[in-house]
Amino acid sequence: MTVQPEVVEGHVVELPLRRPFVTSFGEERTKRALLVRLAGDGVEGWGECVAGAGPWFSAETVETAQHVIREFALPLLRRRGWPAPGELGARLAPIRGHPMAKAGLEAAAWDLDCRARGVPLWEVLGGERREVEAGVSLGIESSLGELLEQVTAAVEHGYRRVKLKIKPGWDVEPVAAVRDRYPDLLLSVDANAAYTLDDASRLEELAVYDLLMIEQPLTFDDLVGHARLAGRLRSRLCLDESITSPHRAWEALELGACAIINIKQGRVGGPVAAVAVHDLARKRGVPVWCGGMLETGVGRALNVALATLPGFSLPGDISATERYWEEDVAKPHFRLTERGTVAVPVGPGLGVEVDRSRLEETRVALWTEKV
Repeated sequence: MTVQPEVVEGHVVELPLRRPFVTSFGEERTKRALLVRLAGDGVEGWGECVAGAGPWFSAETVETAQHVIREFALPLLRRRGWPAPGELGARLAPIRGHPMAKAGLEAAAWDLDCRARGVPLWEVLGGERREVEAGVSLGIESSLGELLEQVTAAVEHGYRRVKLKIKPGWDVEPVAAVRDRYPDLLLSVDANAAYTLDDASRLEELAVYDLLMIEQPLTFDDLVGHARLAGRLRSRLCLDESITSPHRAWEALELGACAIINIKQGRVGGPVAAVAVHDLARKRGVPVWCGGMLETGVGRALNVALATLPGFSLPGDISATERYWEEDVAKPHFRLTERGTVAVPVGPGLGVEVDRSRLEETRVALWTEKV
């Protein structure tokens, strides 16, 4: 590794969302996030652990991630040494599971290493684009009228794709309303595991609305069920929560459980694992896109870097900063271009800088460990 970390810090921040974000898991009004800072030889790197405050999307939480990093990952790295960022995942392999905790450390290690070398992360990962297509994810609203207002705002802003969160009782009717108003809109839906195989006929009703995909209709660990459902639906299935590693992605494709993959680097264990999923899907001709986890600008910058890879052929959940936050903890803010894209930061590493004053305003916990 170009720079050996000397200090590891964990900054837990809480950022209020501009508007509540509702999915089948529940409602979020505040984002609780863990930012990891590595420092050594006068250089620092930042990463974001994408685990949530509660174990709803994943078994991991902000609290469990901190526990695993401090009590297991750091002692392991002290004993065995810090490797280059690309080998960090393998070094942490004795720790079973906890991909989001590992990914937070790996992201910070990549940022530190790239900043020390003066190169952007997207370039090191093999990216090819200087801007990436942006889509937007819209939560479950209290009424069709409110949903249509949000869709209209997204379309007027220029987002390339709109994704609607759905659940039983809020599916066919909202999709029909949106499609009726916007017949040519690139439209997808995300169920966040809210359905069962018994709902196949209901999900099939969505096919007439020309959806780009139906994302994660069944529970996170049911690849066989998704494979069976894929054989019954005309709409293409995309997997999100089910893809927890490159091997899991291979299993899903072998079973025919999906035709599209949503890649979230934190969910699969870090940037290296995310690139491996990308490479596997590209080899098989399977489209991938970059999903979001309501990240701060630190995590959003990493998503943008990944989305520059050639296999990311569909617009991702890489919305402008103002979509979620009045003021982020990282600068510069991401903005939507007139082409419906987000520009890739030009600086070294992630290409964004943590705003120290904003960090202190939003921080609710801080810990420091010597390496």
